Amino acid sequence: MTEWIAEYALFAAKLATLVVAVGVLVGLVVTLKQRASGQAEGNRLRIVALHERQRRRRESLRLAGLPAAQRRRAQKALRKEEKARRKGKGEAQEAARPRVWVLDFDGDLKASRTPQLAEQVSLLLGELQDDDEVVVRLTSGGGLVHAYGLASAQLDRLRDAGVRLTVCVDKVAASGGYMMACCAHRLIAAPFAVIGSIGVVAQVPNVHRLLKKHDIDVELLTAGRYKRTLTVLGENTEEGRAKFLEDLRETHDLFKRYVGERRPALDIEKVATGEIWYGRQALDDGLIDEVNTSDGYLAARMEQARVLQVVLEPRHSLMQRIGVGASQGIERLSDRVMERLEESGWQRR
Repeated sequence: MTEWIAEYALFAAKLATLVVAVGVLVGLVVTLKQRASGQAEGNRLRIVALHERQRRRRESLRLAGLPAAQRRRAQKALRKEEKARRKGKGEAQEAARPRVWVLDFDGDLKASRTPQLAEQVSLLLGELQDDDEVVVRLTSGGGLVHAYGLASAQLDRLRDAGVRLTVCVDKVAASGGYMMACCAHRLIAAPFAVIGSIGVVAQVPNVHRLLKKHDIDVELLTAGRYKRTLTVLGENTEEGRAKFLEDLRETHDLFKRYVGERRPALDIEKVATGEIWYGRQALDDGLIDEVNTSDGYLAARMEQARVLQVVLEPRHSLMQRIGVGASQGIERLSDRVMERLEESGWQRR
């Protein structure tokens, strides 16, 4: 049994190698053709009607709970309603309902999804109507000041255009994440979502003493008194340290002013200590407006509005798709081989 498994694994590995090699070759040919023809990839826009998906799933759930005879009658009734809807009898009512546009932002240290957010905002600003609402499902623990400043400015574009903006936080909106969240007209957070951290932090390692111990000199040449304040390799001075702290305080003041302008009822000096609060605590201090989950809020909005998720997906080249597929295939194959090995071991015991 063990010999058979070993032979099977060797054959599968050879087959996988052949598939990957052929895939890479085909991908290279297609990529070269695309470059020769000047074909741009860009992002692909996809709209998901969340209210329609919810309706279909509820219908499936309702049918599953009925006895067989009743289920057949209910299916016929639903098909009849669907035909009537397609003929346009329900189109006027559907068109009269307001629209809720849903965007997702999952932030990292560099707020890397800002270009996609900017493109989504630009697209929506040309389409939004007076009774439309934009909901941003936001998750971010913050990051670089300039990166999250730009991301927040994208949400300010909606706010400045008079668009009703709601931000939902299910897990975390801290530091730069809260800078984005406070742009909303209504800020909603889950009961244990992490909110706040209105502060600025910076840490700079310094190995000057280690280098000096080994007789290594580092020359740092600058033009401008404060071109460098604290350094990693050179010797830091009290003047440079004081300037660095002054810059941090100025950045913190800008952060507080930004939040205070968007949430004027907030006692900014009380909350701008760098602390975090959970959702229910944040409500008491005015950091948020409601305790709820994004799912709960959108489910309630689906009763009165069409809820449309706006997704921008990167267009991967054929070689990239083949590479991902091959990698996943190899992982699945290795998993099956390990399962067989474990199974053979269990059979021997």
